[in-house]
Amino acid sequence: MGQESASVRGVRREVRVLAALGRLPSETGADPEVVDTYQAALERITPPLSVEEARVLVDVFGEDDCFGLAWSLLHLIESAGQPVVDEEPPASDQWRRELWERWVAAQRQKPEDETPDG
Repeated sequence: MGQESASVRGVRREVRVLAALGRLPSETGADPEVVDTYQAALERITPPLSVEEARVLVDVFGEDDCFGLAWSLLHLIESAGQPVVDEEPPASDQWRRELWERWVAAQRQKPEDETPDG
């Protein structure tokens, strides 16, 4: 009972706190205090993230950019330095799609000798 599950082992407390808040609220009708809570939780996380932490935080994206917090979350997730979206998501999944497209574009810009296969 006192042991952490494999899914949270190695994930910092600050990351777990943000993930526990759930999905970012929508800008439409958002309570400013709730938005402030997410912002404070996000600001407590220092990059870089581990891949495991980044994968946990992918589920925090909401339906819009939540006053810019989604972009801050995206940049934090990218600090892991590895892809966290394993396959191309549908266009309707805005934030996973953005992560996917940015990773693919970054890989195209790398010289041949810097790619994982090169």
